[in-house]
Amino acid sequence: MKVTKSQPAILLLEDGTVFRGNALGKIGTNGGEICFNTGMTGYQEIYTDPSYFGQVVVNTTSHIGNYGVVEKLEEESSSVKISGMVCNEFSPIHSRKTADASLQEYFEKAGIVGISGVDTRQIVRHIRNAGVMNCIISSEILDVEALKIELAKVPPMEGLELSSKVCTQEIYFLGNPDATFKVAVLDLGVKQSILNNLTERDCYLKVFPAKTSFEEMAAWNPNGYFISNGPGDPAVMPYAIETVKAILDSDAPVFGICLGHQILAQAAGLSTYKMKNGHRGLNHPVKNLVTGLSEITSQNHGFAVKMAELESSSTVELTHINLNDNTVEGIRLKGKKAFSVQHHPEAAPGPHDSRYLFDQFVSLFS
Repeated sequence: MKVTKSQPAILLLEDGTVFRGNALGKIGTNGGEICFNTGMTGYQEIYTDPSYFGQVVVNTTSHIGNYGVVEKLEEESSSVKISGMVCNEFSPIHSRKTADASLQEYFEKAGIVGISGVDTRQIVRHIRNAGVMNCIISSEILDVEALKIELAKVPPMEGLELSSKVCTQEIYFLGNPDATFKVAVLDLGVKQSILNNLTERDCYLKVFPAKTSFEEMAAWNPNGYFISNGPGDPAVMPYAIETVKAILDSDAPVFGICLGHQILAQAAGLSTYKMKNGHRGLNHPVKNLVTGLSEITSQNHGFAVKMAELESSSTVELTHINLNDNTVEGIRLKGKKAFSVQHHPEAAPGPHDSRYLFDQFVSLFS
Protein backbone atom coordinates (compact mmCIF):
# COMPACT_ATOMS: atom_id res chain seq x y z
CA MET A 1 0.00 0.00 0.00
CA LYS A 2 1.38 3.38 -0.98
CA VAL A 3 1.41 6.35 1.35
CA THR A 4 -0.89 9.27 0.69
CA LYS A 5 -0.04 12.76 1.87
CA SER A 6 -2.78 12.71 4.50
CA GLN A 7 -1.94 9.27 5.91
CA PRO A 8 -1.39 9.75 9.68
CA ALA A 9 1.35 8.09 11.73
CA ILE A 10 2.41 7.94 15.37
CA LEU A 11 5.83 7.86 17.00
CA LEU A 12 5.67 6.47 20.55
CA LEU A 13 8.71 6.61 22.82
CA GLU A 14 9.40 4.15 25.61
CA ASP A 15 8.79 6.83 28.26
CA GLY A 16 5.28 7.39 26.91
CA THR A 17 5.96 10.53 24.86
CA VAL A 18 3.85 10.65 21.70
CA PHE A 19 4.46 12.49 18.42
CA ARG A 20 1.91 12.59 15.61
CA GLY A 21 2.77 13.18 11.97
CA ASN A 22 2.48 11.81 8.46
CA ALA A 23 3.38 8.34 7.22
CA LEU A 24 6.28 7.73 4.87
CA GLY A 25 7.64 4.56 3.34
CA LYS A 26 5.61 1.41 3.91
CA ILE A 27 2.32 1.47 5.80
CA GLY A 28 2.98 -0.65 8.87
CA THR A 29 4.43 -0.83 12.36
CA ASN A 30 8.03 -1.23 13.47
CA GLY A 31 10.21 -0.38 16.45
CA GLY A 32 13.78 -0.13 17.64
CA GLU A 33 16.16 2.07 19.57
CA ILE A 34 15.66 5.73 18.65
CA CYS A 35 18.78 7.76 17.89
CA PHE A 36 19.60 10.90 15.92
CA ASN A 37 22.11 11.68 13.17
CA THR A 38 23.19 15.28 12.57
CA GLY A 39 24.68 14.75 9.09
CA MET A 40 23.50 17.20 6.43
CA THR A 41 23.99 14.68 3.62
CA GLY A 42 24.45 10.96 3.12
CA TYR A 43 21.06 9.69 4.24
CA GLN A 44 21.22 6.64 1.94
CA GLU A 45 24.61 5.68 3.37
CA ILE A 46 23.10 5.97 6.86
CA TYR A 47 20.09 3.80 6.07
CA THR A 48 22.20 1.01 4.56
CA ASP A 49 24.93 1.05 7.25
CA PRO A 50 24.71 -2.30 9.12
CA SER A 51 25.71 -0.51 12.33
CA TYR A 52 22.18 0.98 12.40
CA PHE A 53 20.49 -2.43 12.43
CA GLY A 54 17.74 -2.40 15.06
CA GLN A 55 17.61 1.41 15.28
CA VAL A 56 15.12 4.11 14.31
CA VAL A 57 17.01 7.10 12.94
CA VAL A 58 15.96 10.70 13.48
CA ASN A 59 17.44 12.86 10.72
CA THR A 60 18.03 16.34 12.13
CA THR A 61 18.39 17.90 8.66
CA SER A 62 15.19 19.80 7.79
CA HIS A 63 14.59 18.17 4.38
CA ILE A 64 15.09 14.49 3.63
CA GLY A 65 14.65 12.78 0.26
CA ASN A 66 15.24 15.81 -1.93
CA TYR A 67 18.13 14.23 -3.88
CA GLY A 68 16.60 10.77 -4.21
CA VAL A 69 18.64 7.57 -4.09
CA VAL A 70 21.32 5.94 -6.21
CA GLU A 71 21.42 2.19 -5.86
CA LYS A 72 24.78 0.44 -5.41
CA LEU A 73 26.93 3.58 -5.62
CA GLU A 74 25.66 5.16 -2.40
CA GLU A 75 24.77 2.02 -0.48
CA GLU A 76 26.95 0.68 2.33
CA SER A 77 25.43 -2.81 2.20
CA SER A 78 23.05 -4.89 0.12
CA SER A 79 19.88 -3.67 1.86
CA VAL A 80 18.38 -1.00 4.10
CA LYS A 81 19.30 -1.82 7.70
CA ILE A 82 17.43 0.75 9.82
CA SER A 83 14.20 -0.18 11.59
CA GLY A 84 12.51 3.12 10.84
CA MET A 85 13.07 6.79 9.99
CA VAL A 86 11.88 10.07 11.51
CA CYS A 87 12.21 13.46 9.81
CA ASN A 88 10.70 16.92 9.62
CA GLU A 89 10.05 17.51 5.92
CA PHE A 90 9.98 14.45 3.66
CA SER A 91 10.30 15.17 -0.05
CA PRO A 92 8.17 12.95 -2.33
CA ILE A 93 10.10 14.26 -5.34
CA HIS A 94 13.81 14.59 -6.05
CA SER A 95 15.84 16.94 -8.20
CA ARG A 96 18.97 14.92 -8.96
CA LYS A 97 18.90 13.70 -12.55
CA THR A 98 21.22 10.77 -11.82
CA ALA A 99 18.97 9.36 -9.07
CA ASP A 100 17.48 5.92 -9.64
CA ALA A 101 14.35 6.49 -7.58
CA SER A 102 12.71 8.62 -4.93
CA LEU A 103 13.38 7.86 -1.27
CA GLN A 104 9.67 7.01 -0.88
CA GLU A 105 9.94 4.33 -3.59
CA TYR A 106 13.16 3.07 -2.03
CA PHE A 107 11.55 2.70 1.40
CA GLU A 108 8.45 1.04 -0.02
CA LYS A 109 10.61 -1.53 -1.76
CA ALA A 110 12.65 -2.13 1.42
CA GLY A 111 9.58 -2.28 3.68
CA ILE A 112 10.68 0.61 5.89
CA VAL A 113 8.11 2.40 8.09
CA GLY A 114 8.65 6.09 8.83
CA ILE A 115 7.09 9.32 10.02
CA SER A 116 7.47 12.95 8.88
CA GLY A 117 5.90 16.24 9.82
CA VAL A 118 7.15 16.06 13.40
CA ASP A 119 9.36 18.54 15.24
CA THR A 120 12.72 16.77 15.11
CA ARG A 121 14.31 19.52 17.21
CA GLN A 122 11.89 18.72 20.03
CA ILE A 123 12.51 14.97 19.65
CA VAL A 124 16.29 15.40 19.71
CA ARG A 125 16.16 17.67 22.75
CA HIS A 126 13.97 15.13 24.50
CA ILE A 127 16.20 12.11 23.91
CA ARG A 128 19.35 14.16 24.56
CA ASN A 129 18.02 14.85 28.03
CA ALA A 130 16.41 11.48 28.72
CA GLY A 131 18.90 9.33 26.78
CA VAL A 132 18.34 6.88 23.94
CA MET A 133 15.37 4.57 24.42
CA ASN A 134 13.19 2.25 22.42
CA CYS A 135 10.38 3.57 20.26
CA ILE A 136 7.79 2.40 17.77
CA ILE A 137 6.39 3.98 14.59
CA SER A 138 3.02 3.01 13.19
CA SER A 139 0.84 4.16 10.33
CA GLU A 140 -1.67 1.34 10.85
CA ILE A 141 -2.16 1.25 14.65
CA LEU A 142 -3.20 4.70 15.78
CA ASP A 143 -4.30 3.70 19.27
CA VAL A 144 -1.54 4.63 21.73
CA GLU A 145 -2.45 1.96 24.27
CA ALA A 146 -2.33 -0.74 21.62
CA LEU A 147 1.05 0.60 20.45
CA LYS A 148 2.43 0.38 23.99
CA ILE A 149 1.79 -3.35 23.90
CA GLU A 150 3.76 -3.67 20.65
CA LEU A 151 6.56 -1.43 21.92
CA ALA A 152 7.05 -3.66 24.96
CA LYS A 153 8.06 -6.46 22.58
CA VAL A 154 11.07 -4.52 21.22
CA PRO A 155 14.28 -5.76 22.91
CA PRO A 156 16.72 -3.24 24.48
CA MET A 157 19.98 -2.62 22.59
CA GLU A 158 22.12 -3.22 25.68
CA GLY A 159 22.88 -6.93 25.84
CA LEU A 160 21.85 -7.50 22.22
CA GLU A 161 24.10 -9.46 19.83
CA LEU A 162 23.37 -8.39 16.25
CA SER A 163 26.55 -8.84 14.20
CA SER A 164 25.76 -12.44 13.30
CA LYS A 165 22.44 -11.24 11.82
CA VAL A 166 23.93 -8.64 9.45
CA CYS A 167 27.34 -10.06 8.52
CA THR A 168 28.03 -12.12 5.42
CA GLN A 169 26.93 -15.73 5.78
CA GLU A 170 29.46 -16.96 3.24
CA ILE A 171 33.15 -16.18 2.77
CA TYR A 172 33.84 -13.98 -0.26
CA PHE A 173 36.78 -12.22 -1.91
CA LEU A 174 37.09 -8.60 -3.01
CA GLY A 175 39.75 -6.76 -4.97
CA ASN A 176 42.61 -7.75 -7.22
CA PRO A 177 43.89 -11.32 -6.58
CA ASP A 178 47.34 -10.10 -7.69
CA ALA A 179 47.41 -7.24 -5.18
CA THR A 180 50.53 -6.74 -3.08
CA PHE A 181 48.80 -7.46 0.24
CA LYS A 182 46.17 -9.81 1.60
CA VAL A 183 43.82 -8.67 4.38
CA ALA A 184 41.47 -10.95 6.30
CA VAL A 185 38.30 -9.06 7.21
CA LEU A 186 36.21 -10.16 10.20
CA ASP A 187 32.78 -8.95 9.12
CA LEU A 188 30.76 -7.76 12.11
CA GLY A 189 28.59 -5.59 9.86
CA VAL A 190 31.16 -4.05 7.53
CA LYS A 191 30.49 -1.01 5.35
CA GLN A 192 31.28 -1.18 1.65
CA SER A 193 33.25 2.09 1.86
CA ILE A 194 35.68 0.48 4.31
CA LEU A 195 36.29 -2.43 1.97
CA ASN A 196 36.80 0.02 -0.91
CA ASN A 197 39.42 1.93 1.07
CA LEU A 198 41.36 -1.27 1.63
CA THR A 199 41.21 -2.48 -1.98
CA GLU A 200 42.28 1.00 -3.15
CA ARG A 201 45.48 0.48 -1.14
CA ASP A 202 46.50 -2.61 -3.10
CA CYS A 203 44.88 -5.10 -0.72
CA TYR A 204 43.09 -8.29 -1.72
CA LEU A 205 40.37 -9.06 0.79
CA LYS A 206 38.90 -12.28 2.12
CA VAL A 207 35.78 -11.41 4.09
CA PHE A 208 34.77 -13.85 6.83
CA PRO A 209 31.48 -14.20 8.79
CA ALA A 210 31.45 -12.78 12.32
CA LYS A 211 31.79 -16.14 14.08
CA THR A 212 34.85 -17.33 12.13
CA SER A 213 37.74 -18.68 14.20
CA PHE A 214 41.24 -17.27 14.06
CA GLU A 215 42.55 -20.59 12.79
CA GLU A 216 40.32 -20.44 9.71
CA MET A 217 41.32 -16.86 8.96
CA ALA A 218 45.02 -17.53 9.56
CA ALA A 219 45.01 -20.48 7.14
CA TRP A 220 44.80 -17.94 4.30
CA ASN A 221 48.10 -16.45 5.51
CA PRO A 222 47.05 -12.78 5.33
CA ASN A 223 49.37 -9.82 5.85
CA GLY A 224 46.96 -8.33 8.36
CA TYR A 225 43.52 -8.52 9.95
CA PHE A 226 40.73 -5.96 9.87
CA ILE A 227 37.95 -5.98 12.50
CA SER A 228 34.89 -4.20 11.16
CA ASN A 229 32.15 -1.94 12.42
CA GLY A 230 28.74 -3.36 13.21
CA PRO A 231 25.63 -3.19 15.42
CA GLY A 232 24.84 -4.32 18.95
CA ASP A 233 26.56 -4.61 22.31
CA PRO A 234 30.28 -5.55 22.15
CA ALA A 235 30.16 -6.98 25.68
CA VAL A 236 28.02 -9.93 24.53
CA MET A 237 30.27 -11.02 21.66
CA PRO A 238 32.69 -13.53 23.23
CA TYR A 239 33.19 -15.26 19.90
CA ALA A 240 34.69 -12.10 18.33
CA ILE A 241 36.67 -11.22 21.46
CA GLU A 242 38.31 -14.66 21.50
CA THR A 243 39.15 -14.42 17.79
CA VAL A 244 40.81 -11.03 18.26
CA LYS A 245 42.72 -12.29 21.30
CA ALA A 246 44.16 -15.04 19.10
CA ILE A 247 45.07 -12.50 16.42
CA LEU A 248 46.91 -10.43 19.03
CA ASP A 249 48.76 -13.52 20.26
CA SER A 250 49.98 -14.08 16.68
CA ASP A 251 51.55 -10.57 16.62
CA ALA A 252 50.00 -9.90 13.20
CA PRO A 253 48.93 -6.36 12.22
CA VAL A 254 45.33 -5.62 13.20
CA PHE A 255 43.10 -2.59 12.68
CA GLY A 256 39.60 -2.09 14.11
CA ILE A 257 36.91 0.48 13.39
CA CYS A 258 33.90 1.33 15.60
CA LEU A 259 32.58 -2.03 16.91
CA GLY A 260 35.92 -3.50 15.84
CA HIS A 261 37.58 -0.89 18.06
CA GLN A 262 35.41 -1.93 21.00
CA ILE A 263 36.12 -5.62 20.40
CA LEU A 264 39.88 -4.95 20.26
CA ALA A 265 39.59 -3.10 23.58
CA GLN A 266 37.66 -6.00 25.09
CA ALA A 267 40.32 -8.44 23.84
CA ALA A 268 42.97 -6.26 25.52
CA GLY A 269 41.15 -6.45 28.88
CA LEU A 270 39.16 -3.20 28.78
CA SER A 271 35.42 -2.81 29.27
CA THR A 272 32.77 -0.97 27.27
CA TYR A 273 29.59 0.80 28.35
CA LYS A 274 26.30 2.02 26.87
CA MET A 275 26.39 5.76 26.25
CA LYS A 276 23.51 8.07 27.11
CA ASN A 277 23.12 9.19 23.49
CA GLY A 278 26.12 8.05 21.49
CA HIS A 279 27.70 9.93 18.58
CA ARG A 280 26.12 10.01 15.14
CA GLY A 281 26.97 12.61 12.52
CA LEU A 282 29.59 13.98 10.14
CA ASN A 283 31.22 16.78 12.14
CA HIS A 284 32.56 15.32 15.40
CA PRO A 285 35.93 16.81 16.41
CA VAL A 286 38.65 14.33 17.43
CA LYS A 287 42.20 15.08 18.52
CA ASN A 288 45.04 12.79 17.45
CA LEU A 289 47.23 12.74 20.55
CA VAL A 290 50.19 11.35 18.60
CA THR A 291 50.36 14.17 16.04
CA GLY A 292 48.61 16.87 18.06
CA LEU A 293 46.30 17.56 15.11
CA SER A 294 42.52 17.71 15.23
CA GLU A 295 40.27 15.93 12.75
CA ILE A 296 36.62 16.31 11.80
CA THR A 297 35.13 12.82 11.78
CA SER A 298 32.10 10.77 10.84
CA GLN A 299 30.66 8.79 13.75
CA ASN A 300 27.98 6.24 14.51
CA HIS A 301 28.13 4.43 17.84
CA GLY A 302 26.17 3.98 21.05
CA PHE A 303 28.84 2.17 23.08
CA ALA A 304 32.31 3.32 24.13
CA VAL A 305 35.48 2.11 25.85
CA LYS A 306 35.81 3.02 29.53
CA MET A 307 38.36 5.80 29.84
CA ALA A 308 39.26 5.07 33.49
CA GLU A 309 40.28 1.51 32.66
CA LEU A 310 42.31 2.69 29.69
CA GLU A 311 44.16 5.27 31.76
CA SER A 312 45.20 2.60 34.27
CA SER A 313 46.18 0.03 31.64
CA SER A 314 49.84 -0.91 31.24
CA THR A 315 49.31 -2.50 27.81
CA VAL A 316 46.96 -0.11 25.98
CA GLU A 317 47.41 3.60 25.31
CA LEU A 318 45.06 6.35 24.19
CA THR A 319 45.76 7.78 20.72
CA HIS A 320 42.61 9.78 19.93
CA ILE A 321 40.13 11.65 22.12
CA ASN A 322 36.72 13.16 21.39
CA LEU A 323 36.88 16.94 21.86
CA ASN A 324 33.16 17.25 22.63
CA ASP A 325 33.00 14.93 25.65
CA ASN A 326 36.53 13.52 26.15
CA THR A 327 35.50 9.95 25.35
CA VAL A 328 37.90 7.37 23.90
CA GLU A 329 38.31 7.69 20.12
CA GLY A 330 41.42 5.62 19.46
CA ILE A 331 43.82 3.15 21.07
CA ARG A 332 46.93 1.16 20.28
CA LEU A 333 48.46 -1.81 22.03
CA LYS A 334 51.99 -1.47 23.30
CA GLY A 335 54.42 -3.93 21.74
CA LYS A 336 51.85 -4.96 19.12
CA LYS A 337 50.99 -3.88 15.58
CA ALA A 338 47.43 -3.32 16.71
CA PHE A 339 45.33 -0.14 16.81
CA SER A 340 41.74 0.98 16.42
CA VAL A 341 39.48 4.03 16.27
CA GLN A 342 35.93 4.65 17.38
CA HIS A 343 35.09 6.97 14.48
CA HIS A 344 34.75 6.09 10.78
CA PRO A 345 37.80 7.12 8.72
CA GLU A 346 36.23 5.85 5.48
CA ALA A 347 33.50 8.50 5.99
CA ALA A 348 31.27 8.30 2.93
CA PRO A 349 30.22 10.95 1.97
CA GLY A 350 32.85 12.62 4.22
CA PRO A 351 34.80 14.19 5.84
CA HIS A 352 38.05 12.44 4.88
CA ASP A 353 40.41 13.83 7.51
CA SER A 354 41.09 10.38 8.98
CA ARG A 355 41.64 8.25 5.89
CA TYR A 356 45.37 8.23 6.64
CA LEU A 357 44.58 5.46 9.13
CA PHE A 358 44.17 2.99 6.27
CA ASP A 359 47.66 3.93 5.07
CA GLN A 360 48.93 3.48 8.61
CA PHE A 361 47.46 -0.02 8.68
CA VAL A 362 49.01 -1.03 5.35
CA SER A 363 52.39 0.35 6.45
CA LEU A 364 52.47 -2.29 9.18
CA PHE A 365 52.66 -5.09 6.61
CA SER A 366 56.29 -4.43 5.68
